[in-house]
Amino acid sequence: MKGMTKADVDKLDKGLAVRSGRALRPRDAATLILLDRSGGDFVVLMGRRHAGHAFMPGKFVFPGGRTDPADSRIPVAAPLHGEIEAKLAVGPGRTNAARARAIALSAVRETYEEAGLLIGRKRPFATTKRDWQGFVDHGVAPSLDALRFIARAITPPNRVRRFDTRFFAAWRGDVAVELPGGGPTNELEELVWLPLAEARKADIPDITRMILEELEQRLADDPLLRPGGAVPFFRLVRSRFVREVL
Repeated sequence: MKGMTKADVDKLDKGLAVRSGRALRPRDAATLILLDRSGGDFVVLMGRRHAGHAFMPGKFVFPGGRTDPADSRIPVAAPLHGEIEAKLAVGPGRTNAARARAIALSAVRETYEEAGLLIGRKRPFATTKRDWQGFVDHGVAPSLDALRFIARAITPPNRVRRFDTRFFAAWRGDVAVELPGGGPTNELEELVWLPLAEARKADIPDITRMILEELEQRLADDPLLRPGGAVPFFRLVRSRFVREVL
């Protein structure tokens, strides 16, 4: 375990350091790091958040957002890898199979909503859930077997927003449909593919930079990004922001 002092944490990301005045319970959230390998370099998809957002305004981030528990009831073409589902259950909070499924599916849904990328298999798909009608319209059944669990981070207490975020990764080849106009929410002002080294130098939250560094090391050890592997977990413990391993 390694860590920083609480004062160090307060210096991280102005968007995170804004005080809410009350203790907020962290909400489940998920992020998808979409990777491609071009010319021997790994590149990653990032988008810039609108300047008017209360949380991380103007920062480059990965597609992602809050988990909707109803996502657990969405049918999938293939489930999470068993080892990844088990790893999602490790750590604070009770994460059963349904909750793990909802968290993973929210990463897939948010990637469609924010980036216009539908991860899954081309086949007929049906659901009455409004947030998933894009998959219905384009004939894509969402799939979870391509997702890899990369990291977890909980926003420190007393911030304007608090999330218990799971970071997943997938390959661009797992995208069944790419919409040329981006996602329907337009939450991200611009989408760019950046080499990992350039992404770390962009205007990104410090926690995002830490996750990218962890991802680079994991890719160096396993360029195929197979299931399994150590998952770093960042959170505040007794006034220290620590890195644990799940």
